[in-house]
Amino acid sequence: MKIFTNILVFLALALIIFNITLLDFKHPFQGDSVVAFIGIAASFCAVLILLIFRMSKKIEEKMNDKL
Repeated sequence: MKIFTNILVFLALALIIFNITLLDFKHPFQGDSVVAFIGIAASFCAVLILLIFRMSKKIEEKMNDKL
């Protein structure tokens, strides 16, 4: 499970980098830049969700070890 979440985090970070390259800094809220901002926000949310999932799995493992 850890390898799978690492791969997904890596892909989300790659999408963030890719979307940053699509930004037009002169006109940040027009055209493809808006789509890039949405992609960056979505990828950032995905990274946070995956990190929360990984932490919850660690907590679950510790709780199962104590029982």
